[in-house]
Amino acid sequence: MTTARHPEAHLSYRSGWLRAAVLGANDGIVSVAAIIVGVAAADSSRSAILTAGIAGLVAGAASMAAGEYVSVSSQADAERADLSLERRELTDDPAGERDELAAIYRSRGLSAALADQVADELSAGDVLSAHARDELGMTELSHAHPFQAAGASAASFTVGAALPLLAVILSPAGTRIELTVAATLVALGLTGFMGARLGGAPPGRGTLRVVIWGVAAMALTMVVGRLVGTNV
Repeated sequence: MTTARHPEAHLSYRSGWLRAAVLGANDGIVSVAAIIVGVAAADSSRSAILTAGIAGLVAGAASMAAGEYVSVSSQADAERADLSLERRELTDDPAGERDELAAIYRSRGLSAALADQVADELSAGDVLSAHARDELGMTELSHAHPFQAAGASAASFTVGAALPLLAVILSPAGTRIELTVAATLVALGLTGFMGARLGGAPPGRGTLRVVIWGVAAMALTMVVGRLVGTNV
């Protein structure tokens, strides 16, 4: 009796956009909440707080998108350069490259005869793809996608930054800081939980580290805001 196999739900295909999205959302929540709390701690007016928060949202989203695009584009450039070099080596010394491929398979535990057979068969097909995968460690999942990373980062930053902004808009003046901090902690907890679940990691650890760093950032800017508001 044969048992039907269920396809495994691997999560590594999410790594490119997931990293950018989680980073963007976390940065949006923390940075804009910290700006709002810092400015509010200086006894600023609601209009000044909102102006600072909106400016932080726009500047942060643009900065995140540009940073992700430049960073991931640099990775893509490096991948293209490696492939170009490998292509030249395959043209100049195909036998040496075939031996290099066989050596890789032997180092992974194949017998010498089987390693030679695998290297021969792969070299007869798309040899560049074989070297990219087994020598350079490049796969379809690892390829850099600059626009995808930039878009995910900017969009998630905007969504994350909008949460503390809404909190300060809806809060009464007397509890502005407290409600903004509370809303931010809830948003950070959800971000950490969702990021961990999407990435297949334990949710408790991911949630805790996001919340701790968010609290530290807000506490620091609150202290700065108090000092500046008192002495300037």
